[in-house]
Amino acid sequence: MSARVAVLVSGGGTNLQAILDAAARGELPSAQIALVVSSRADVYALERARNAGVETAVCPRAGRTQAEFEADLEETLRAHGIELIVLAGFMTILSAAFVQRYPERIINVHPSLIPSFCGEGFYGLRVHRAALDYGVKVTGATVHFVNEIPDGGRIIAQKAVDIQTGDTPQTLQRRVMEQAEWVLLPRAVEEVASKMGGKGMKDLFQAAGATTYPGRGIVAGRTADGGKAFFAYFIMGRSANSRNRVFVRDGDGIRTQAFDPAAMKDPSLIIYAPVRWQGGKVVVTNGDQTDTICDFLAAGKSFGDALRTRAFEPDAPNFTPRISLIAEAAGKLAFSMAILKAADDSGARCLRCFYEYEDMPAGEGRFIHTYRCDGNPIPSFEGEPEAVALAGDLDALTEGLWNALDADNRVSLWTMTVDLTTGDRQSRIVNRNA
Repeated sequence: MSARVAVLVSGGGTNLQAILDAAARGELPSAQIALVVSSRADVYALERARNAGVETAVCPRAGRTQAEFEADLEETLRAHGIELIVLAGFMTILSAAFVQRYPERIINVHPSLIPSFCGEGFYGLRVHRAALDYGVKVTGATVHFVNEIPDGGRIIAQKAVDIQTGDTPQTLQRRVMEQAEWVLLPRAVEEVASKMGGKGMKDLFQAAGATTYPGRGIVAGRTADGGKAFFAYFIMGRSANSRNRVFVRDGDGIRTQAFDPAAMKDPSLIIYAPVRWQGGKVVVTNGDQTDTICDFLAAGKSFGDALRTRAFEPDAPNFTPRISLIAEAAGKLAFSMAILKAADDSGARCLRCFYEYEDMPAGEGRFIHTYRCDGNPIPSFEGEPEAVALAGDLDALTEGLWNALDADNRVSLWTMTVDLTTGDRQSRIVNRNA
């Protein structure tokens, strides 16, 4: 699989055309140009996309607040399963909250050699006019990741272009586009997409936010610097009883607890210890099978032995799957994930699936959750745990994951990093019910 790419535009789309031409020449094997989104409906870039057979969408910026515009844009990207965003002549500055949900998954091309002639107010002909006024002899273009600072993200690639005697802002703009922007941008798209594995690997936040109801989810992987293991567990709820919960610390692990004990109607299936440590290994599950696994380990038996005595939850017609993780984080990250789910709609048979990972590359993890999406009954998760990219430290991963989960349904989140050399642990808890 290739990474699904959206190109965001606001005008004629010359940079978009360079990307489309490169794709047509077979130069973007790791990237699928899946969508072109414009902030205006009357631009030629949309015609370029349609001529290339690429789906288009319009998310108007005019007449709306930044929050309204970005909510529309995010929903459009989510609906199309977008994994990488390319700004190509996109004339709207995205908010810090928006870009933080796509860490190093948004790239932009700027018509100068950053850090020269960049930042707020430097766009279009203004950049080239400033270069000529300053008298520099060389300019160029830069492709960079987008962060909360205009033109402030990490640089991916640069290319220099000589300034010639008699240049005007218009002639310089054209030469920078032809010699630098149209060369660099397609290459950068392929470079970033290929580092996503060339297999459509989603960012963790995108994967978690791809549906309004993934249910309960477990994440295990290595942080981007490679030095720490990262774990996460979250719960969501549709009923008042399910939402009446918080995570609280319990020794080295956590447990669920009623936020309002007087309002708790049925504690079965929702009050349990999701995280425990046993024999130097962390066990994370979405139910009381945590205790079963730890008891079996203490008796010298295995993760698989324990789960073969259990089945999915008896909550027909949903038959919520039981998902589980056991991991050891010492020198390297080795872990197993499992899902126990109904083999069919009758709930007469249990399908037990186990996945073992000897280690993870830096910045990569696996994500398993109970449900594919919302529904009635709710469809169970299918296939191998999703490969996801992990970017940022513990606080960034915690904030990004919490923000990615549907605000109406999220209940609680626990995250942890374990230093693979020292064993040092740091954890966070976020509860909807404060």
